Amino acid sequence: MDAGRLLGWLVLSALAPGAAHLRAGRRRTGLVLLGCYAVGLLGVLAVVLATGDLGALIGSALDDTWLTAITVGSALLGVAWFALIVHSFVVLRPGTLRQSEQIVTGTLAGLLAVGVLAPFAVVAQTGWASRQALNSIFKDSQPDPQAQGEKLTERRQDPWAGRERVNILLLGGDADDHRPGVRTDSMNVASVDVKTGNTVLISLPRNLEEVRFRPGTPMAEQFPSGFRLPTDPGGGRSDLLNSVWEYSDAHPEIFGGKREQGAEVLMDTIGYTLGLDVDWYALVNMWGFARLIDAIGGVTLTVERDVVFGKYNEGLVKAGTRKLKGADAMWYARSRTNSDDYIRMRRQRCVIGALLDQADPATVLSRFNQVAAATKELIQTDIPRAMLSDLVPLALKVKDAKVTSIQLVPPLIQTYDPDWAKIRKLTQKAVRESTGAQPVTTTAAPAPAKTSTGAPTSTPTGTPTKSPKKADDSPTQGLTDGCGQL
Repeated sequence: MDAGRLLGWLVLSALAPGAAHLRAGRRRTGLVLLGCYAVGLLGVLAVVLATGDLGALIGSALDDTWLTAITVGSALLGVAWFALIVHSFVVLRPGTLRQSEQIVTGTLAGLLAVGVLAPFAVVAQTGWASRQALNSIFKDSQPDPQAQGEKLTERRQDPWAGRERVNILLLGGDADDHRPGVRTDSMNVASVDVKTGNTVLISLPRNLEEVRFRPGTPMAEQFPSGFRLPTDPGGGRSDLLNSVWEYSDAHPEIFGGKREQGAEVLMDTIGYTLGLDVDWYALVNMWGFARLIDAIGGVTLTVERDVVFGKYNEGLVKAGTRKLKGADAMWYARSRTNSDDYIRMRRQRCVIGALLDQADPATVLSRFNQVAAATKELIQTDIPRAMLSDLVPLALKVKDAKVTSIQLVPPLIQTYDPDWAKIRKLTQKAVRESTGAQPVTTTAAPAPAKTSTGAPTSTPTGTPTKSPKKADDSPTQGLTDGCGQL
């Protein structure tokens, strides 16, 4: 056999294990290798077909046991395939070639063995990184094994326990090394239809005053007339909606000495405010979010007008359409200079919409290590680890479903004197529209911002409806309505 044919059989053996052994006359070994290979392919195909769809397959693969199996299995398969190439080269008897040909074929065989090993190494490393990231973010308690088995059976029958929607509180926090406590400056509830993935994003202003707490709770007993504290020495207020988490954490005596009650209190308070049952929360560190944007290679946005930022207005995100790095995207979303909280909320919605559109699975997978590293630093949540196998398929549905939004801000809702009944009414209507019970309409964005001199500035608006809307109509918008209008 000449060098060309030897290399040809070696490559064929990499694709169909056992081919080189059959060529070398080792029939039994060759058939066993080919048989194992065929059984393995059929097994993978059976799993894919049994799972039913890509989302369910990915969700199942995120189970801790499966991730461990994928990591270990990929490493073992990689070593086995490497050994297979080496052994296939040996059985093809390269010693019959001239010395120069032996050197060339041996070098190429070594490169082929390493090349075959590389994909398995990538899969194993990705599986390990996934497991580490997920286990650092999602915490599960150690339940009773019998109870866990009963819950698993119920989840297989109906993972949502009869619920038509899942409500997740999405929070943007501003905590850092120089600021103690957690201030939730961005608060949105994503209400997701579990069948269709249709989602409405309900945005609440950070400066909502005299927040009411659910009757019978410790905070309601402490503040029976609403969340109200004396004005800060500097004239600011620490009794707005964005301070509920921080205040609850700072006063364990209200909860009988229990500490770290902030997340639970804020979830319950926002759920009570909207008339929804909030299932879980996810707190995103805003600057960790910037690292996530960098991890996926940036996000393309249309900046409507120059956005100034910084203590001395030294920073600038210029107007125009281009791919922004994480820091610029966050300043676009967070800057209050020559703006206000409501314009900032709209810009945050635009960033979320752009990420939802641009962070496709292929992009995430191609930059998985960077995404996993950024994610570990950025998210705090109470979503159970076991729910990921159901939430991932739902998230993929959301990407291709109808995503709308409603902002409970002036002039619709006055933050200094909120109409709580109206908030619940608007929320329920937005949820019905998202479900599909009523057509979705859009309206103008919030009231104009004011500059430092008090003069109003023009603000981008959503797509107007064809007919006038009543004051109590739901101002539901598409998630990116009003974004990118220069």
